Amino acid sequence: MKDRREFLGTVAAGLTAASNALGQTGDIPRRKLGRTGESVSCIGLGGSHIGNPKDVQTSIKIIRTAIDSGINFMDNCWDYHDGRSEDWMGQALADGYRQKVFLMTKIDGHDRKTAAKQIDESLKRLRTDHLDLLQMHEVIRPTDPEKIFAKGGAIEALMEARKAGKIRYVGFTGHKDPHIHLSMLKTAKAHNFQFDTAQMPLNVMDAHFNSFEKLVVPELVKANMGVLGMKPIGGGIILKSNTVSAEECLRYALSLPTSVVINGCDSLERLEQALRVARSFKKLDQAQMNQLLAKTRPAAEKGEFELYKTSERFDGTVRNPQWLG
Repeated sequence: MKDRREFLGTVAAGLTAASNALGQTGDIPRRKLGRTGESVSCIGLGGSHIGNPKDVQTSIKIIRTAIDSGINFMDNCWDYHDGRSEDWMGQALADGYRQKVFLMTKIDGHDRKTAAKQIDESLKRLRTDHLDLLQMHEVIRPTDPEKIFAKGGAIEALMEARKAGKIRYVGFTGHKDPHIHLSMLKTAKAHNFQFDTAQMPLNVMDAHFNSFEKLVVPELVKANMGVLGMKPIGGGIILKSNTVSAEECLRYALSLPTSVVINGCDSLERLEQALRVARSFKKLDQAQMNQLLAKTRPAAEKGEFELYKTSERFDGTVRNPQWLG
């Protein structure tokens, strides 16, 4: 017991110091999450990066400092780091922190049984009795929408979980091709189902190549769905183009009609950067947006800095097809 008390004391002291260094809550802009009416921070904390730090103490410090500083949207996924991201976030959301956040995670299973099992495992790891938002993860193959909505498909598990109070809202994600997102929306409509949110890469490169911004976002806005932007810096790959800074990337994504821009922060330094941009954010006008697009166009036109679209590097379910069920 003494060791546990010392550990918790060390974490608490670290959290206090970090919060003092980064500032307190109250100045991170909030936005409406589509028709849900939920109020979410314009910047969300990415779940994949939360599994990167060397130990759980560091991850807890990042998560709680983000919450204390005004970020309330938490992103995660059943498969991130073989469950470590959910487990560490679950530990961080103890001691009253769960009540302060809008908690989202994702599952991979395409059939009813696999999806239901993954939902329950995520709830257990995250140490909660419900998720504010559950999303189908990596809808990246043209055949995915029909499989998810087929008889005995994952959508049945999601509807059952929602009825049981395990989840509040339902969405889907993908990073490969905007036309697959459009197919998912069309398939849902054909089955009289309405998603609450959709998540996709939205950044300064996307507008030039197979663009989610141009093809999908207008449809989501029209349907009053929550627009979840991810990969604002492309996992750092966009910065290798030497065309824009990380802060310019974040400002661009925040200037789109996004409900939240999910940003990976695996250190307090990266978190501080995101907080600084959010606190000082003023929507870029069209001239400023065009200026950033002009700088990135030559590097972006072939998709070489959007590897999630042009390679399998980000395709977890391609490398691990068993996750689909």
